[in-house]
Amino acid sequence: MIDKFNNWILNHFIITTLLVLVIIGITATNLPNIKFDSDYRIFFSEDNPQLKAFEELQGNYTKNDSVMFVVAPKDGNAFSPSTLSLVEELTQQAWKLPHSQRVDSITNYQHTEAEDDDLIVEDLVRDATQRTSDELNHAQQVSLAEPSLVKRLIAEDSRVTAVNVTVEIPGVNNTKQLPIVIEAARSLKQEFEAKYPDVDIHLTGRVVNNYAFKEASLFDLSHIVPLAFLIAMLCISAYMFAASGSLITMVSGTLATLAVIVTSILFAEGIAIWAGIHMSPPAANAPTMILTLAIADSIHILVTFFHHMRQGEDKKTAMRESLRINHQPVFLTSITTLVGFLSLNFSDAPPFRDLGNIVAVGVFGAWIFSITLLPALMMILPVKVKKVPEENVGWISQLAETLIKHYRKVLVISIVTILGCGAFLPSNELNDIWSEYFDESMPQRQASDFTRTNLTGLNNISYSIESGEVGGISEPAYLAQLDSITDWFRQQPEVIHVNTFTDVIKRLNKNMHGDDPEWYSLPDSRELAAQYLLLYEMSLPFGLDLNNQINVDKSATRLTVTVKNLSTNQLLSLQTRANQWLQQNTKNLTIGEGSSSDVMFAHIGYRNVRTMLEGTFLALLLISAMLAISLRSFRYGLISLLPNLLPAVVAFGLWGMFVGRVGLGLSVVAGMTLGIVVDYSVHFLSKFLRAKRESGLSTEDAIRYAFSTVGVALFVTTIILFANFSVLALSDFGLNSEMGLLTAVTIVVALLVDFFFLPPLLLFLNSKGYLGRDGTTKQQDIEPLTNKKIEDATTTPLIKERA
Repeated sequence: MIDKFNNWILNHFIITTLLVLVIIGITATNLPNIKFDSDYRIFFSEDNPQLKAFEELQGNYTKNDSVMFVVAPKDGNAFSPSTLSLVEELTQQAWKLPHSQRVDSITNYQHTEAEDDDLIVEDLVRDATQRTSDELNHAQQVSLAEPSLVKRLIAEDSRVTAVNVTVEIPGVNNTKQLPIVIEAARSLKQEFEAKYPDVDIHLTGRVVNNYAFKEASLFDLSHIVPLAFLIAMLCISAYMFAASGSLITMVSGTLATLAVIVTSILFAEGIAIWAGIHMSPPAANAPTMILTLAIADSIHILVTFFHHMRQGEDKKTAMRESLRINHQPVFLTSITTLVGFLSLNFSDAPPFRDLGNIVAVGVFGAWIFSITLLPALMMILPVKVKKVPEENVGWISQLAETLIKHYRKVLVISIVTILGCGAFLPSNELNDIWSEYFDESMPQRQASDFTRTNLTGLNNISYSIESGEVGGISEPAYLAQLDSITDWFRQQPEVIHVNTFTDVIKRLNKNMHGDDPEWYSLPDSRELAAQYLLLYEMSLPFGLDLNNQINVDKSATRLTVTVKNLSTNQLLSLQTRANQWLQQNTKNLTIGEGSSSDVMFAHIGYRNVRTMLEGTFLALLLISAMLAISLRSFRYGLISLLPNLLPAVVAFGLWGMFVGRVGLGLSVVAGMTLGIVVDYSVHFLSKFLRAKRESGLSTEDAIRYAFSTVGVALFVTTIILFANFSVLALSDFGLNSEMGLLTAVTIVVALLVDFFFLPPLLLFLNSKGYLGRDGTTKQQDIEPLTNKKIEDATTTPLIKERA
């Protein structure tokens, strides 16, 4: 059946090419419909408990998605007339931003003062350029004394201030509206920077950070993918020329391989869009991964193809033999790679599931097109290969001879090296800083870093403190406990600022007692507190109400704790301490789980590691079973576990040695690379067993044969895989760059394991009689295997077709 299929492809190569083009034409019609998802919520599944808690909190209070204009005057005085005039004007213009719901700044801060029996509520600063120096000094004193402003909208040293715009984009999908908001905000920033050249303005906030996810995806697609293509083409061209010695064949082989790559990517992306998958930073790397994996299939087929042409065969016969020999290993490596990437469906982060599914479809497409389109194109395009002398076995055969001669020493060195690297595996700590996912070269990251250093934090935890009754937030007992919670958080070293309702009610109590500082305390009766609150709310202008702190029926308030730029472990530690303290000291209150986007990202890493361990283990079982069945040996199936598992162990050990911090992006590497590194052991063991079973060669000669037939292909594909996954390290998105870097390291380690550990291991097991009956050549006979012997072994069928 396989031979008939191959013959049909080679005899009808024009029809084959046209059929492939038709299939790609159908799937590629979806490409214009590609959608980019700019919401950080894409990293969380619908049943994620932290996401549910966060959405419940935002449903009860005003959303806190914001665009923050951080104003840094070059003279270091945020209370100068010119700077306050800028802030005042910027505050007014910010109301005009699309979907703007609220604008907060030091100029429109609703300052309260008592005048006889009246409560005066007005903007802290109006017409800044018309104010006297005493009035501006008073505004500065008020700002620095107000807990809701200092270290939130004004720095303690008055050098930096901010205008914070709360944005509420309607609907669930913000794909269309978010770019409009960002474009308007950036335009406003540029306008004010041009008008006020003595002031630097930095744009940050959750909405800006949110949009950075899309920008990171676009950067990868516009820079990383083309660079990966360029590197791949250079590597392929160099190999084609070295293998054939012909410029014509170099061009033909490169074009044919490029065709397999492009069709595989178009096929996968078209299917993904049809399935409703949106583009995200992780999914944006699918083309680069498909590119590298498609090359691997093509290289293995072309290596054997060129080998047979060097022996004098015509290209149709050579390609027929190459397809026959590589049918099983290429199919098996494609299936195992597919299983490895499908294991990403165990990830708790949907973008990694999308990445796994897209690449899996691409791997399937690469297999189909490498056994159809590739041979068809090689029949169409001109191919010339220079013949080589029989005795020329090359460096790969010399390596095989050295390993065979010194296999015991090499095995010991390999084991010691593996154990040494593996010893650093426990040095890895699951710890992430999600705010550092974006590269420092991105303006958004620079603005965020400046804000954290000079003004306030951008990470927080919010709590809904429920009283249990309508209007219960005015109850003195509730206010007292809320004040205790506030005090506890303010004493924690990780906390920068706490926004709490008790600050408002204390200030109102002071105002209603003649602004006497002694009365900056909580009212002693529920009725009094309720009256103060009602009077204050009636005096507030539109858009500056207390809905961001109080729910509709006044039964609960929101406490927002702004923290430093904490790692996931530090944030979870604070949350754990807070939960313990709240359980012990606020038994009369119902307090919702602390939630925020930061808390969500802190938990997702741990959840993802747990689920990916399950997925990787299942993938390992499936792959091992497939190898045992394919290799027709339970013994060799067990042996294959070592070269399949050790690369990840060594790579993570090296990561623990030099880095030590494992985040969300690295949690999927083990499962993802499992399917890739299996390719090495599959190709090596399949050729090894072909020589032993079908040609009766000894273990030594079988190793020589394996090196001679797949050694160069494995080396070339490793260079290409390493180069292309290393390109991902240039990504602006930290998850992608770390994932690409560790994957590249794992691939190199896999080659080293399959070259310097697996062959000596096979020789050692053979010397102990664990590999069963050997071939016809005696073990002590280590005469180098000639090209003639290799050719004889190569032309012996490994898979005998059943009638």
